[in-house]
Amino acid sequence: MLYGRAAEQELIDGLLRDVAEGRPGTLVVRGEAGIGKSAMLEYAAARTQARVLRVTGVPSEADLPFAALHVLLRPVLDRVPALPPQQSDALLGALGLGGANRGDRFLGDRFLAGLATLSLLVEVSATTPLVCLIDDAHWLDGESADALLFAARRLDAERVAMLFSAREAEGGFSGRGLPELRLGRLGPEAAGRLVAKHAADLPLAVRVQLVAEAQGNPLALVELPSMLTPEQRFGGHTPMSFAFGTATPVLDRVFTGFRDRIEALPAATRVCLLAAALHDQGDLGVLSAALEPFGASLDDFAAAERAGLVRVGVSGVTFRHPLVRTAVVLAGDVAARMAAHRALAAAVDDDRRAWHLAAVTTRPDAAVAEDLEKLALRARQRGGQAAVSAAYARAAELSADPAEATRRWIAAASAAVEAGLWRRAGELVAEARRRTVPLAPPVLAELAMVRAKLEAEAGRPLAAVRLLHEAAAQVTDVPIVLSLLSVAGYLTWSSAPHPDQLALARRTEELNPPGGGRAAALRSINSGFRRMLEGDAVTTYSFPELSDDAAAMPVELRMVIVHHAMVRADLDGMLDHAEAMVGECRSEGRLGRLPQALTVRAIGEILGGRHRSARATVAQAVSLAADVGQPLWSGYLAGVQAWLSAAAGREQECLALGADALRDAERRAWMPGGCWAEYARVLLDLGAGRYEAVLDRLDRTAVGSSRYAFVWRYAWPDYVEAAVRAGDPDRAADLLGRYAEWVGATGQDRPRAVLLRVRALLAPDGEADGLFQRALELHARAGQPFDEARTRLLYGEWQRRHQRRSAARAQLEAAREAFDDLDAVPWSARAAAELRATGVSLPDCGSTDDVLAELTPQELQVVRLAVTGASNREIGAQLFLSPRTVASHLYKAFPKLGVTSRAELSRLMPLD
Repeated sequence: MLYGRAAEQELIDGLLRDVAEGRPGTLVVRGEAGIGKSAMLEYAAARTQARVLRVTGVPSEADLPFAALHVLLRPVLDRVPALPPQQSDALLGALGLGGANRGDRFLGDRFLAGLATLSLLVEVSATTPLVCLIDDAHWLDGESADALLFAARRLDAERVAMLFSAREAEGGFSGRGLPELRLGRLGPEAAGRLVAKHAADLPLAVRVQLVAEAQGNPLALVELPSMLTPEQRFGGHTPMSFAFGTATPVLDRVFTGFRDRIEALPAATRVCLLAAALHDQGDLGVLSAALEPFGASLDDFAAAERAGLVRVGVSGVTFRHPLVRTAVVLAGDVAARMAAHRALAAAVDDDRRAWHLAAVTTRPDAAVAEDLEKLALRARQRGGQAAVSAAYARAAELSADPAEATRRWIAAASAAVEAGLWRRAGELVAEARRRTVPLAPPVLAELAMVRAKLEAEAGRPLAAVRLLHEAAAQVTDVPIVLSLLSVAGYLTWSSAPHPDQLALARRTEELNPPGGGRAAALRSINSGFRRMLEGDAVTTYSFPELSDDAAAMPVELRMVIVHHAMVRADLDGMLDHAEAMVGECRSEGRLGRLPQALTVRAIGEILGGRHRSARATVAQAVSLAADVGQPLWSGYLAGVQAWLSAAAGREQECLALGADALRDAERRAWMPGGCWAEYARVLLDLGAGRYEAVLDRLDRTAVGSSRYAFVWRYAWPDYVEAAVRAGDPDRAADLLGRYAEWVGATGQDRPRAVLLRVRALLAPDGEADGLFQRALELHARAGQPFDEARTRLLYGEWQRRHQRRSAARAQLEAAREAFDDLDAVPWSARAAAELRATGVSLPDCGSTDDVLAELTPQELQVVRLAVTGASNREIGAQLFLSPRTVASHLYKAFPKLGVTSRAELSRLMPLD
């Protein structure tokens, strides 16, 4: 029975009812130590009729990747073969059960393991509802926490509930995005009843004082009575050791009570407790072997059981409370702890052996350091970057050779960055730099890349560039140099304006390796960066195209080339290669790179007029960037989201997202997200008819400089249109010339069509009609729905003004339908207004025929893939959803689309 928790119990009951009825649920129970978090999870276990999976986080396993996940899923691992091969391989590899490698490509990424975890839970719940209880989540290893949170955030239509408990003051478990239940202290009445239950023999006066002492903490209310002396129990005059009014926190007093009880136990029992506390898993076979050298056995746990400190069962040793385990460790002296670690190292045969040996190694030891490095390599194969970092760091501490120590510190820092542990990475880099030893070129480059990432994250991108230059000047390995200079060139160009930018761009060119192939490609890219910083508006020819063997390029170089296919207006190539990178990230489990690849794909979709697809892509990228700890891309994506909101006419959403992106850009001195936010305001004002605002904003941000021309080239036609509508067409003459020069250099039909459109706006009446028609011919060849609809809108307006109403209606109706398909509300409204001016009767509200507008971004993604014939399982694997969630999205989408089966979806193609 729980006292004073009626509301909390009702919340748990509701969650359990939901899962029994087929609705998922998640909850994080937070509070201080002893407040009753575990009791709430026990209540859930007792109340549910569902199958229960359980795990409790323990401190000593925090550096063992996927240790907690293994414990949680162990009872259902027989269902793993039912998962898609990629997911089963990833999960088994993560758990150290084989199957993680195909050739030399690692599949055990911790977030791919999260998807596999979700799929496995769904698979199990297909036959019975499932409740997962994760206690002491603040002590989970980072990889298990990531995988479980990844799964929990994606529950949608599954019969799965996940309940976590975590201490309020611990920062290791964020639970971001999940509902929370914060447990407060018990009130006097509930506290009094709890004391009365556990200490009914005490006089009322003593119980009242205990209630006051415990300060509403349930653990204290239960444990403090056992700390009383016989005289205190019966109200004698001897003061309580935890007397009322003392400054000692109540939990410290409980902890002291546990330690006193431990110290009163027989020596053999204390040895048993210490071994169990340091082993954590409490496995009886291991403990029995570890106790033999001390002349102790499992029988010696009996005294601790009688003292209420542990429970011993067939599944192992369970401590009464985490504070008991801590008290056991602190009650033993250093000699006892080291002896227990040695015994445990001899008793285990897995990764724990290396950690036990490391715990008793107090001076450099090459053999132990090598064991830890091997452990790190195994952890990397399993996707445990946080564990990789921890193992490398301890190996570095135990390395006798300064060069080896430095190499390992750097490897630890690199893994910490991959795990999103930015502060820890900075500490590890500082350790590496304390040693002035020569570094091998690959190690030197790795240090430079880690330091550069830290500098960029801290808002100092040009400092990052200098570090990359320094390393590139000392390295001769061409692929490594290409990686370093690809990042250096991009950071130089995309940083906030600074007097050193041009000099740094020139230095990047100087460091470029000679020769053709990839070196020539990088040389062209960085030449283009430099020329744009010098004010050259036309550098299309400076950017190489991606060849069919692009996958063999250094990933940094490839990403830059794909991203900047927009300079050549090669949107088809940009989308094809971005899609390929997205697919590779998914198939290889490299989800850490996926937010960047998705960002590039979203930009290609926007520029290609595929707004709905772009919204779904961005939504997925935002979620993943948060999951994998990449705030740099979160800020960029906020700007891209703002543009999509502007196209849809969602003004407040656009302004809020744009403000976020601009703040992030200013803080990081890194401008791409901010440029998209400014571009979003341009489009928002243009759609709303605020033409002077368009001109003023573009004059401030784009027209005065070609620095961010990758984005602004696509906004220059907006400037021309705004100038014409504002009655000042001469204002756009210079920019139109620059735009025409760029269009000519690209040789692409899409920008040529837009150029013809804006020239038609400026042309005499005798020429405008022909220009509009030629623009539409090019649109028909190239395919860019948003720009084509805008051309039809302007053409229809021109025809209406020239009394060609019938022809105008055809263009305006086509424009309105296209805008509706794109959810471009203000543009559709303009087309509708023009149609009414031609005499067409339309309802005042927007179109009701746009069924796709009713879909959520995720429903749209699911439908797009379903149209291709992909199964629910295949769709789920691509979108990081369970098959059941995919089925739920289709179930919700069918009525919105007016279809009853997947077969009918084909008539909705194309979706953009």
